Amino acid sequence: MGEVTTSVWATGQKPSRVQRKGRYVPESMRHPGKMLPSIAARAIETYTRPGELVVDPMCGIGTTLVEAAHLGRHAAGVEYEERWARLAVANLGHARKQGAAGFGQVVAGDSRHIARLLPDLAGRAALVLTSPPYGAATHGHIRSTRDTGEPGVRKWNQRYSADRANLAHQQLPQLLDGFGRILAGCVTLLRPGGVVAITVRPYRVRGELVDLPGHVQALARENGLALVDRIVCLLCGLGDGQLLNRASFFQLHEARKGWARGLPIHAVAHEDLLVFRRPQIPAGSQKLKNLQQEFKGSSAELDPGSALATVHEPE
Repeated sequence: MGEVTTSVWATGQKPSRVQRKGRYVPESMRHPGKMLPSIAARAIETYTRPGELVVDPMCGIGTTLVEAAHLGRHAAGVEYEERWARLAVANLGHARKQGAAGFGQVVAGDSRHIARLLPDLAGRAALVLTSPPYGAATHGHIRSTRDTGEPGVRKWNQRYSADRANLAHQQLPQLLDGFGRILAGCVTLLRPGGVVAITVRPYRVRGELVDLPGHVQALARENGLALVDRIVCLLCGLGDGQLLNRASFFQLHEARKGWARGLPIHAVAHEDLLVFRRPQIPAGSQKLKNLQQEFKGSSAELDPGSALATVHEPE
């Protein structure tokens, strides 16, 4: 393995809602775990060139696909939840109306079978860009109920899915197994020397810190991917010699509870972008042909009008 480089990207200069305003359909804000558009755009600009293919196996409302299209790249995404897949299609259509030069495709399906869902893309992707789920729900949107005379807060748009088969509902061992299968499929879509970039950060379960970045690195190694870059993507802003806090209401709420017990305040200020590269394998090599043959056996019928595919799993 070559030397791993580390960089810091100032991707939090504008809040997420400002980055999305006018660029995405308003309904996009319903998704509780969207990738920051500036992170997606910076990664696409850094690791691809115009006209190349970007793939997101868990594309949600299509942030990766939209940013790729605006940058003149083509994109394909898989999304387990059909309601999010339809929003991704709507966002791609919105991007086209705004003059985006790239084209996008969205498939509603289980990305643990991504190579079967996108069989025509084997060996073609320059970049796979995605993020694993951190659980079945996030802080979502909140509003204080003090104005109604009742203590507490009201929450909405905090859940990814009610489907227990969704990876977001799985415990860590099942999550890692599923994400490992996703990576294995994505490797077959990558061209030789292609890149996998994953935004990830540690999270807590019942107070215990889960080193998800470490687990992701191990899964990547198991699938033959070499770590080449580790980028610190700031979620906070930089200005006047200080950090501009972008932490959510609930992150600050938990931090203040610790502060009340005499502990220092900690709030999430960045995500890691782990960047891996697929070793060079000649396009016509028997090894690549074997990988492609392994995932044959299903078809996807595309609706050109919506770019949403109805996937037929093999029996």
